[in-house]
Amino acid sequence: MTREQSTERGRITISGFDAEHVEQRDPLSSWTDDTAGETRSRWQRAWTRFKRNRSALIGLAVVAVLSLLALFARPVTVLGVTVQPFSLAPYDPTAVLYLQDPSVNVYDPPSLAHPMGIDGSGRDLFSRILYGGRYSISIGFIVVLLTASFGTVYGAISGYYGGWVDEIMMRIVDTVFAFPFLIMALIIVAMLGSGYWQLVLAFTLVGWASYARLIRGEVLKVKENEYVLAAKALGARDRSVIFRHIVPNALPPLLVVASLNIGTVVISVAALGFLGLGMPPGSAEWGTMLDQTRETLIQGPEGAIPWWATVFPGGAIFLFVMAMNMIGDGINDALDAQETGVETQGGGA
Repeated sequence: MTREQSTERGRITISGFDAEHVEQRDPLSSWTDDTAGETRSRWQRAWTRFKRNRSALIGLAVVAVLSLLALFARPVTVLGVTVQPFSLAPYDPTAVLYLQDPSVNVYDPPSLAHPMGIDGSGRDLFSRILYGGRYSISIGFIVVLLTASFGTVYGAISGYYGGWVDEIMMRIVDTVFAFPFLIMALIIVAMLGSGYWQLVLAFTLVGWASYARLIRGEVLKVKENEYVLAAKALGARDRSVIFRHIVPNALPPLLVVASLNIGTVVISVAALGFLGLGMPPGSAEWGTMLDQTRETLIQGPEGAIPWWATVFPGGAIFLFVMAMNMIGDGINDALDAQETGVETQGGGA
């Protein structure tokens, strides 16, 4: 390079320096898209791998379809205003049909008019299963959202500060773990009574501890990284360091656990419903529907067993939980591949 004095005083011109070449240089990051040549974030890379996993996409489609069917099963009214006017369910899930149609009998088998048959109270099972997804699915998502949020904050604070703060907070977590998850939820529901928000509160109070311990372990590893130490050296506040630099890098394992726990919560809610401690009797929640028909497993009317009264609610639970497990496995594979640098082609079976 040579330096030449320009005609303007105090200015120099550098020759041999191609500014256009510098602006068009290759990206410095190794996280680039081979096809587009664009830098991608870790989450974009994980999403690309997730989309290649066929089983995960099937699970995602099943969950989306079940959620939409539940949403559009019956109209939704908020404060007297109908915000969702559609009704996919052919009958009111609470209507006793034999009072309206003499041709309908208790425990009628599946037919064209009633694809999943009639239950022991003369109600259409197909309509009840569609509508019941509102209870089971929404409880699963709400509980996981609340428990993961609180557990993340709790575990991040514990792991970041360490010392006596960590010791006290982890002993509280150990106390929660001393009680079996489902038994503790059962006791809380028995004290509060049956109902939608009672179930949400019960599972939230006992479910946050696993997230807190998981995030605490991740924070203990992440907080020793150079970028965290640099943020501290630059005078960043603890809140900023925790929630802008540490927690985002500790989220991958939490996302895997959260996706799997949605199915666990749905099964647990159904278990309490089957024991008669879930939603109020007569509700269309899937587990409560099983409780109302469990006597038919032993002896149905006139010696026949109305299998449809238990198979279809149980099948809905199985289908949703299985789909959530497939999604969780897909998230796990995508994030593990991101960390190890292994590209997946096609996903699991």
